[in-house]
Amino acid sequence: MSFHLVVGHGPAGAATTRLLAEQGHEVRVVTRTGRPAAPADGVEHLALDASDPARLAEAARGAVAIHGCAAPPLPQWAGRWPALASALCAAAEDSGAVLVMLGNLYGYGPVDRPMTEDLPLAATGPKGRVRAAAWEQARALHEAGRIRAVEVRACDFFGPGVTDGGHLASRAVPALLKGRPVAVLGDPDAPHSWTYLPDVARAMVEVAAEESAWGRPWHVPTAPALPVRTMVERLAAEAGTGPVPVRRLSPVLLGAAGLFSPLLRELRETRYQFDRPFVIDSSAYEAAFTVRATPLDEQVAATVAWWRERS
Repeated sequence: MSFHLVVGHGPAGAATTRLLAEQGHEVRVVTRTGRPAAPADGVEHLALDASDPARLAEAARGAVAIHGCAAPPLPQWAGRWPALASALCAAAEDSGAVLVMLGNLYGYGPVDRPMTEDLPLAATGPKGRVRAAAWEQARALHEAGRIRAVEVRACDFFGPGVTDGGHLASRAVPALLKGRPVAVLGDPDAPHSWTYLPDVARAMVEVAAEESAWGRPWHVPTAPALPVRTMVERLAAEAGTGPVPVRRLSPVLLGAAGLFSPLLRELRETRYQFDRPFVIDSSAYEAAFTVRATPLDEQVAATVAWWRERS
């Protein structure tokens, strides 16, 4: 088997690492601390600052792929993403490894149609612009023949392993498991896409080995969009806690809370994602490759079981 470098060990990095190790690959994980939550056979953890191009390049030597799953804290994106993106590109150029970047949908900005990969990166907010710039840098180097790069874009993460950052995770599941009301951002009845975390990992690993995938972005195969109210109902039904109320958080309350919470202040830029339909189209990926979205019933059952094990 081959050697893969995974940069970042949040939910997506951990899921990608786990899948690669299960497939028998040698995996090195780069984080600031180098301390894994759960050590695994065949996985080495290395402490370094991934925005240091020389050290990251050294860590990547011999790798067939670099899986870029790290991200700075949300309030620090504008200041720290450029250095991280440049270091990932430099490591790919030095090592010859395929750079598989994990992206999101911020770069498109507000749109009024299902999102496809051919949409322009027209975000006007700083977080959307910085994510778009990271991919544009990698794509330019790919087109110049200096690196091989591909970006995998996902909607809001959902599933086992997704905790504080997920809108259908710690903000919702612990409450519904107890039959309590769930408070949500935006319109609870607007269609919204939820990308299942294990499917993110499967797509990251698949495109790393598919030369035909390189040089462009791909949307992770994602189940049909459902409103957050419907998703909460499905989760509560699986948990056996019965219907639970779903309440929209007051915009006034959110604004006031943002005075004290840097995270809530940062979410203002992307509030549009929950105030209107926010739907991903992954048909291009599905036409080209083998990964498919896990059936929703399986997603819901695995998510409830995972949260119950934690409680």
